Amino acid sequence: MSTDVSPTSDAPPEGRAVLPRLLAVVLGLTAALTVMLCAFALPSVNGGPHHAPLGVTGPAAAVAAIGEQLPDDAWEVTAYADPGALARAVENRDVVGGLALGGDGVSVFTASAGGQQIAAAVGGLGGTLAQRQGVPVHTRDLVPFPADDPRGAGLGAAALPMVFGGMLPAIALIRLFPGHAGLRIRLAGVVAFALAAGAAVAAILQFAVGTLDGSFLTTWLGLSLGMAALAIPFLGLESVAGLAGFGLGAMVMMFLGNPLSGLATGPYWLPDGWSTLGQVLPPGASASLLRADAFFDGAGAGGPALVLTAWVLAGLALMLVADRRHRTGARRRHPAAG
Repeated sequence: MSTDVSPTSDAPPEGRAVLPRLLAVVLGLTAALTVMLCAFALPSVNGGPHHAPLGVTGPAAAVAAIGEQLPDDAWEVTAYADPGALARAVENRDVVGGLALGGDGVSVFTASAGGQQIAAAVGGLGGTLAQRQGVPVHTRDLVPFPADDPRGAGLGAAALPMVFGGMLPAIALIRLFPGHAGLRIRLAGVVAFALAAGAAVAAILQFAVGTLDGSFLTTWLGLSLGMAALAIPFLGLESVAGLAGFGLGAMVMMFLGNPLSGLATGPYWLPDGWSTLGQVLPPGASASLLRADAFFDGAGAGGPALVLTAWVLAGLALMLVADRRHRTGARRRHPAAG
């Protein structure tokens, strides 16, 4: 009688073959966790003004003295001719805030909707300067949050929905319409979802919560562009590299894009390198575009809109590569049909 035993799926794998793979997985997961911790913790620990543009107006000697006293790595001082010009610069997002020095004291111009922490820092500068000179301080918030949400709590709460608004439709459509045959259906579904979800998020934040102000249509389209700039690259990565490509994109957006978006603080509150990285990723560009559309009448919207458009085009390019690769493979398998 034969006593051969065939291997089964329950048989333990050979130790020598498994050890390198297990070690690679452990080290890879540890590296991912380390990057995630750094992305969430370091910007918060090192938060503060980083090369934030500050406007100053007043006597030339006083303006020059302020420029010399403030640390260069925290503030970049620009002089303005008068308080009116300085106020317009704040409203146009040329500067994050300003100090107007005059005989009646120090006037502080802020824009809390552009970032409450940076606005508070500008206010602190004005208060310290007024205390040193023994004069009163007058604070004007030129671009505040709406009265229904004066602290902008809804804006910070929108961070995860904006990121998941790009991930969830991609996951669902990849599972429902897999393979090359569903490529165009997935793309159409993502575009439709981005428009519908953008409208829903904009309506809730503007009409139900009262966080947003400005044109609903502009805010809606900006949010939709941000969601499409996440979802379409996800589809492109999956079409050329499978689930591994999708997973890599998801990790980058969740562990880097989300904490570095600056949605709650504004980009100037993050360290320079982290801030730059955050603003070229879709979550950060979406956050900047949302602020520009909702509070500053579109001032400063051009840069973030271009970044998001570039991500959309990159995702479409990946999908085109996958489509052509599939067609080339089909012609090779069936030359007569080609």
